[in-house]
Amino acid sequence: MNFTSLNSRFKAYLFACIVLIPGLLNAQKTPADYFGFQPGSDRNLFTYEQLIAYLQELDEASDRLKMVEIGESPMGRTMYIAFLSSAENISSLDELKAINKRLALDPNIPSGEKEDMINNGKVFLLGTLSMHSGEVGPSQASSLIAYDLITTEDPFKLEWMDDVVYMMVPNHNPDGMDMIVENYMEFKGTKYEGSSMPGVYHKYVGHDNNRDFITLSQSDTKAIAGIYNLEWFPQVMVEKHQMGSTGTRYFVPPNHDPIAENVDAELWTWTGVFGSNMLKDMTNDSLFGVSTHYLFDEYWPGATETCIWKNVIGMLTEAASVKTATPVYVEPNEIWVSGKGLAEHKKSINLPYPWEGGWWRLSDIIEYELSSTYSLLKTSSKYRREVLEFRNDMAVKEVRKGKTMAPYYYILPASQHDAGELVKLVNLLKEHGVKVYETEKELHLGSKIVKENSIVVPLAQPFRAFIKEVMEVQEYPVRHYTKGGAVIRPYDIASWSLPLHMGVKSWEVNNRFKELESSIHEIEGNFSLRTEATSGTVVVLPVNRNESYRAAFQALEKGLEVQRLTKSARIADVSVDKGSFIISAGKKTASLQSILDELQVEPIYTNEVPGDAEAITMPRVALVETNFHDMDAGWTRYVLDTYRIPFKAIRPGDFEDTDFASDYDVLVFPSTRKSILMDGNYGSTSGRYRMSLPPQFAKGMGKEGMEKLMTFVDHGGTIISWGESTALFEGKLTINREKEKEDFGLPFYDMAEQLSTQGLYCPGSLVNINLKKDHPLTLGMQKSVGVFYRGKPVFGTSVPAFDMDRRVIGITPEKNILASGYIEKEELLGNKSLMVWMRKGEGQFVLFGFNPNFRASTHATYKLLFNSILL
Repeated sequence: MNFTSLNSRFKAYLFACIVLIPGLLNAQKTPADYFGFQPGSDRNLFTYEQLIAYLQELDEASDRLKMVEIGESPMGRTMYIAFLSSAENISSLDELKAINKRLALDPNIPSGEKEDMINNGKVFLLGTLSMHSGEVGPSQASSLIAYDLITTEDPFKLEWMDDVVYMMVPNHNPDGMDMIVENYMEFKGTKYEGSSMPGVYHKYVGHDNNRDFITLSQSDTKAIAGIYNLEWFPQVMVEKHQMGSTGTRYFVPPNHDPIAENVDAELWTWTGVFGSNMLKDMTNDSLFGVSTHYLFDEYWPGATETCIWKNVIGMLTEAASVKTATPVYVEPNEIWVSGKGLAEHKKSINLPYPWEGGWWRLSDIIEYELSSTYSLLKTSSKYRREVLEFRNDMAVKEVRKGKTMAPYYYILPASQHDAGELVKLVNLLKEHGVKVYETEKELHLGSKIVKENSIVVPLAQPFRAFIKEVMEVQEYPVRHYTKGGAVIRPYDIASWSLPLHMGVKSWEVNNRFKELESSIHEIEGNFSLRTEATSGTVVVLPVNRNESYRAAFQALEKGLEVQRLTKSARIADVSVDKGSFIISAGKKTASLQSILDELQVEPIYTNEVPGDAEAITMPRVALVETNFHDMDAGWTRYVLDTYRIPFKAIRPGDFEDTDFASDYDVLVFPSTRKSILMDGNYGSTSGRYRMSLPPQFAKGMGKEGMEKLMTFVDHGGTIISWGESTALFEGKLTINREKEKEDFGLPFYDMAEQLSTQGLYCPGSLVNINLKKDHPLTLGMQKSVGVFYRGKPVFGTSVPAFDMDRRVIGITPEKNILASGYIEKEELLGNKSLMVWMRKGEGQFVLFGFNPNFRASTHATYKLLFNSILL
């Protein structure tokens, strides 16, 4: 075996694993023996299947390890927890799990029972590894950790495992792990070794998978969330990541400001205890460059999978990366820090042992992962009793807050613009471990009337912090680097209010009403508004419901006749808005029933098709997706798949060979940089030109592709575009016809850069817009809506020439623009166009300044996208 690239301390560890310990496991294979290389050695990686097979082999051979299935990845791979602990704890997992649940959720445990639980309970430490699949180190280290813990005779480690159950999720994103390994191996030994993988390392969302832990749209995030929401209730959790190659070598908590204000102060102190011990232990292990209070804030619910809002001591670690498994050499003057916690890469309280540069290898990452993991086990063991006490103390405290501090409840009226989204919100809260209730009669709460069957979410629950966090309007906690100095800006986004993002009416109740508490019952099982009272041969699906669009698209897919009302009507004594869908079963009753079975809200039934209706057909849709880890396109694919809209994903490099005019009706451009779409690169920034993909994957549409695009428009095609990709259609455009060349410019421009220089800044917030009434694009929408917006683009329009036209579809109000989140110089955004429709000849453009389906979380604006597709 080649030890050339491994440092002396790691060599000693490996020698123990490879030579001394195997006899203790009845000759069970070491990781090196099993995989044929030492995990962490240069240019070597194993796949997800190989890792799981090895862990299962260890499970069969050891009573200190148990593999438990927790769900499936989006592409069908089985996901697991590897439980690592003493043999006695592994044999008692069911009993320990019951203790966990009681301590987490029961604020009324009698003192004697509680004392017994704390005496008998163990700290469950959940580690989720390598959710971002290019960050291979944590998962590659997992086999070494598992082998060491099941074979060790070290008395300290044995004591840890008596006190602690390590719940290791070997890989959070199995699909992405295999994609990354396959891509690395394909180019290993070539000049493109270590290059980026083309596309996203996930079925849909790539690096955004930790941005899904509120919405829970993906099956892998659902599987992970179920661990701490509903089943195992661990007390401590760590998410294992990697960061860039040229910063500090490692990050441990505490995090940088701002922090989530709904999280209890004591929980923050516990993250400090665990983080400080990691810093101490890793420094004691002579590991350079460990930073703390640096770069990563704990304000947005992405860094710890919402754990900290559910009383789990949740943390994040980040290791400096290599080129997947290929070493990198970092010059001392290339080391860079951001200013958030570290203004210089010098010895400081947040970086007591700086790294001086040089070679950085996968084996280094693994050594840091071993050290940090063992530190977490050690701290969990040392504070076993206090951590278990804290978990139940938090349940007591949060329930008490819910009974003594406003708000006391969130009420969601039974009558909603989109009742289907109310159903989704209720079931989502239940999936998060929140108890949701329904009123049994009409109530008068002060000046408010609460109708029967309204939804009530009391805050007197152990997960109170989470309830408040996702149900309230976000107001960013402005903090400064120095008094009166620059604002510490958000790490990611600034709004995630579920009612606002989903378009569900909700209100806070800031007084406690005993009458309300005695007139509600808990919703058990799956919540639905179906009545099963079906009759009639024609189904009417109201346009205001998102699920109506899905049903209509499914019906078209199955060959059923689908129509839309051309004007509002009264059907079966119900007022039905223009644009609502009419589906006739004909001879396909079974097909229609299968569609109706998926609805969460009862449709309207009648026996005849209304006269004012037009048949619709399924448009032929192409979705433009680049190879540059195009997460927005991936999210859009997910939404289209979920709503049963057939499409074909096309890369910009394939434009020259695509006959858009003949093959498609609609082209969708998610937010992507213009230089990527046109030229297949990020462009030049500050004189630097970045390229990370092999040339066959770094192709833009080029001049010929753009000509194809304009021919598509000239033949009556529709282009839908939002965010950065709208720049593709600004300025001079050209249509080349057989006997004529026409230059033209669409009647719009982007003024975002000008407003930015004046101080407009919006990091990802919900802003209000007013919508144009009675327009095909706004069917099913209310007159105003909150849209997810990141400060650009901002459209200006002009009087068009020749065969062009335009309409402003969505415009901000003069005042009260911000609905949730954070904006600087908000007044600059007043009375600005954020959605524009334009016509050029027979072709149409729909341009969004905002993202209509941001991370599959902005359900309130989905219909704007669906209407655009059906335009």
